[in-house]
Amino acid sequence: MPSIYNSGISACEKGGQWHPALALLSEMCEAKLEPNVIIYSAGITACEKSGQWQLALALLSEMWEAKLEPNAISYSAGISACEKGEQWQRALALLSEMREAKLEPNVIYPTMLGSARARKASNGSGRSHC
Repeated sequence: MPSIYNSGISACEKGGQWHPALALLSEMCEAKLEPNVIIYSAGITACEKSGQWQLALALLSEMWEAKLEPNAISYSAGISACEKGEQWQRALALLSEMREAKLEPNVIYPTMLGSARARKASNGSGRSHC
């Protein structure tokens, strides 16, 4: 039964459909099935692709509450969601957590966060003023 949910949430992730992904996660909990790191990561990625940074962070928190440790994919999706939402401080905090957990960020994130720091320093908000 969990594999059906896993497939459904993964399909939602690929399509950036955060709402159905979260509905499936809720349904899993109601059915007393415990989502694993892969399922949570797919949900976080679906939220990231849809620009739902708050929900991505909420799912990361749920993982900790469920005594699951986020992996590099979970963190990377959370960082990307924060970046898309111009939540630079939160993105940097996740990167720090990721490093504390001895997980390696992919090559894109250090570069992306370096430009985020530069934007924040230049205008104080982290937003582009084009």
